[in-house]
Amino acid sequence: MKDHPTWLMLRSHFWFIPAVYGITSILFAWLSVYVDYLLRDDFFPPFFVVDLNLAHTLLSTIASSLLTMTTISFSTIMVVLTTYLSQFSPRTMQDFLTDVHTQRILGVFIGGFVYALILLLLIRETDQQSFFLAPTLAVLYAIVCVGFFVFFVHHVGRWIQVSNLIHHITRSTIQSIHSNYEDEEIEARDEPWKDWESEELTLIEPTYIFAEKSGYLLIVEIEKLVEQARDDDVIVKVEVGLGDFIEKGTTILSFWGKNTSEIDSSLYQQLFHVGEERATIQDIDFGLTKLVEITLRALSPGTNDPNTAISGIRALARILTVLAKKNLHRSYYNDQYESLRVMVKQRHFEDYLYRCYYQIRHYGIEDVSVVAAMIDSLQLIAAQNDRRIKEIVWQFSRYIQQGIKQETMLELDRSYINEKVQQLAIQTEHAHDHHPL
Repeated sequence: MKDHPTWLMLRSHFWFIPAVYGITSILFAWLSVYVDYLLRDDFFPPFFVVDLNLAHTLLSTIASSLLTMTTISFSTIMVVLTTYLSQFSPRTMQDFLTDVHTQRILGVFIGGFVYALILLLLIRETDQQSFFLAPTLAVLYAIVCVGFFVFFVHHVGRWIQVSNLIHHITRSTIQSIHSNYEDEEIEARDEPWKDWESEELTLIEPTYIFAEKSGYLLIVEIEKLVEQARDDDVIVKVEVGLGDFIEKGTTILSFWGKNTSEIDSSLYQQLFHVGEERATIQDIDFGLTKLVEITLRALSPGTNDPNTAISGIRALARILTVLAKKNLHRSYYNDQYESLRVMVKQRHFEDYLYRCYYQIRHYGIEDVSVVAAMIDSLQLIAAQNDRRIKEIVWQFSRYIQQGIKQETMLELDRSYINEKVQQLAIQTEHAHDHHPL
């Protein structure tokens, strides 16, 4: 079952999980004090309770210490973000900020600080109550926070490595592909010319719905869009694509029907979710873009790190291998009565292939190791897909070969690249078409 778009939008904000921990800590602090006043002093063993003076001392120390740990954590996060900005890609910063471990660690620190602070405010000595259990719970919480701080240092050390960043982007993008695309075998390719409605659309002037606010299009609720179009007995065409920046007043939908004047456009507006920045929720292109940018930054003269570039190319191949198995051609959605209801922009695997490699080809064509990595990655894609994908991959490999400056290649480099291309030709069933460089 897919998560609700509103939950996905909230979950993508950096402040969300720390805010939840903070609110939970306030409730837990109130509950702790309530239990303290509800029970007698002799209910707990003496070892677990403290008097008012010691309680204030402990809670003051814990609050100040956790605030210091939180400050250090935020400073460390800024160092990581600066590294991402200068060495990898500005688009990769949100991967660290939205990582669940980063947010939970900060949530634990903030929650501990709030818990100790609220206890300082609420604990009062009375005639019936002179010893308290809540400060002991705060000490246990502080010990847990120390453990989380050690884990945070380890966590940052892993995330600062580009290999782990590439792995995270690859994994999240593949998960998004599985969530938003159906397998090629499950859903047959659309044949729009068989839908009689597609001919009718050319004879009727459409009605348009315009965006009410600006932002990047993050989510389109296709299933609900189909249901709403069925209820209104209209055919809807989505005029924008995921990841596009939509200005206020831009056309986002056009629809055809008999009683279009009675349609409530707000019901359709709420099915389009926009944000201030792009995110890999349904936008597969954004994950690919981040990997391409990391690869290009590694190929820049100031960095000159071909091994990172090769890792980025392999990650792109892993994603494209999965993407090639999905039904990207589906652009028409029908209701349960097989009536056409929603049309979206059609996507092609060839487009993804080109957009992933054309910049890498341009900037890395003179590096033999990068060219070899591109050919190896194409071989990986072809090895795990059907004949149609093999044909597309082989034709695209010619585009890469055309950019190689053969007149400046040394003999050993030429032999190495020819061996790679020969393996690709065999894999794509084009061994007879291969001509050595």
